Amino acid sequence: MTPRIAIVLGDPAGIGPELIARLLVEDEVRSAARTVVLGDPWLLERGAATAGVAVAATPTDDPAQLATAAGPLLLAMSTVAPSEITVGEASAAGGRAALSALARAVSLAREGHVDAVLFAPLNKQSLHLAGFGFEDELRWLAHEIGFDGYLSELNVLDELWTSRVTSHVPLRDVAGLVTEQGVIDAVTLIDAELRRAGRTQPRIGVAGLNPHAGDGGNFGREEIDIIAPAVERLRAQRIDAQGPYPADTVFVRAFDGAFDAVVTMYHDQGQIAMKLKGFGRGVTVLGGLPVPVTTPAHGTAYDIAGSGTARLASTLHAFRIAAQMGRRARGRLG
Repeated sequence: MTPRIAIVLGDPAGIGPELIARLLVEDEVRSAARTVVLGDPWLLERGAATAGVAVAATPTDDPAQLATAAGPLLLAMSTVAPSEITVGEASAAGGRAALSALARAVSLAREGHVDAVLFAPLNKQSLHLAGFGFEDELRWLAHEIGFDGYLSELNVLDELWTSRVTSHVPLRDVAGLVTEQGVIDAVTLIDAELRRAGRTQPRIGVAGLNPHAGDGGNFGREEIDIIAPAVERLRAQRIDAQGPYPADTVFVRAFDGAFDAVVTMYHDQGQIAMKLKGFGRGVTVLGGLPVPVTTPAHGTAYDIAGSGTARLASTLHAFRIAAQMGRRARGRLG
């Protein structure tokens, strides 16, 4: 089955339009999926001019044409005027435009027209200027879809995936928020999303919370009382969870190929390792949603927007994951 992917240009003032223009002319993209771009035609044209490429996207107002389209489609929207956008600057207009296009992409998934969504980077400041009242895009999308299940942002670098039990919370609160059920939920979700992406038996390393994974209780008992019991329950469910391992060595094992994923206890345990290893190649998967949604892990890069120097690696990897997951997703939301 050839997956159908909705592609959103992202923040109009950032590098998103340039990245999507570069993506659409890749032979790999044209052969791997049927794509439809959602957004303002002038914005895609500007992105193509910045990238120095010619994008041949066929205008349409009927997303059902994706079933037979030979090349990318453009579902034109009128979300923002050129005069409202200054390249490299956050604005309420830019935030509204990006959210409008992303909402339309989710609608296409709900209507059964697409199997996955890829969006170029959004800008948090622009979103909040536009009245964005959510913690992040993941919670906003869940609200748009009407989904109230367990969710988590998943980070991907090359073939390694990561998730975490706690995320955007003060470090002083982490220990009290690490629970046995929280570990189980985090591991179960990343196991399910890896299978959705084609891994048949994911191997998941689980990090400890304390230095040296508690050193047998000398530096804390969370590994003994919470994390290890959670791992045993997961293994009883035939999920290949292993650990807890010291957080300062689990990624050494992972980058050597021991695991398909690592679940950490808090934000920076995983983010520091992943970003140090490959900041420009990372992908974010919005885990748990009924429809696969991916995006480059880097930001809108206002400092280089309009210069024609944006690198495609992260966006291309996000597309590959969306295509892999989309092949198995048809009918889950529509």
